[in-house]
Amino acid sequence: MEITGMTRNGPDEELVTMLYHQFRERLFSHVLRLTNYDRQWTEDVVQETLIRAWQNSATLTREPGMLRGWLLTVARRIVIDGWRSRQARPQEVELLRPEMAGCPDETDQSLSVMVIVDVISRLSNEQRAAIYQTYVKGHTVREAAKILQVPEGTVKSRLHKSMRLIRNALQEWT
Repeated sequence: MEITGMTRNGPDEELVTMLYHQFRERLFSHVLRLTNYDRQWTEDVVQETLIRAWQNSATLTREPGMLRGWLLTVARRIVIDGWRSRQARPQEVELLRPEMAGCPDETDQSLSVMVIVDVISRLSNEQRAAIYQTYVKGHTVREAAKILQVPEGTVKSRLHKSMRLIRNALQEWT
C-alpha cells in the first residue's frame, strides 16, 4: 500500500492520522517495554514520535514497512535519550510531607548542649572531675575513686548530685 504525499501547506496531516491509526498500537506496546511499563512516559514517547513523523513527512519513505521501522527506531532513540537524561540528573521525587523538607533541625540538640555546658561550669571542681573520669574517660566508679584518691562513695555522691543538677536544668529548659 502506497501512502499519499505532501499537501501544499506543509507536512501531510493525513499521513500522521494514518500513522496514528495504523501503527499506534504496535508502537505503544514496543515503547511500553522499553520504558519498563511506565505508561505516562510511553504515551509521551509515542506522541513525540508521531510529532517527529509529522515534522519529517516530506522526506519519509511512504512504504508501510519502512514507516513502521522508522517509527520504532525514532521511538527507541527517544527512550534512550530519556534514560540518559534521567541518569545525568538526580531523580525527581514528590515531597509528600513538608516537614521532611530541608535539613533536620538540630536547634534543640544545640541548646541542650549549651545548657549542659552552662550547668557543668557551675559545678565544683570535684564534681566535674568525677564526671570527667566516669562519663568522658569511661572509668568505673572504682577506677575513678583510685585516680581521684577519694572513696568510691564520694565519687558516687558527686556523680549523683551533678547528674541531678544537669537533669533539673534540662527539664527547666524544655
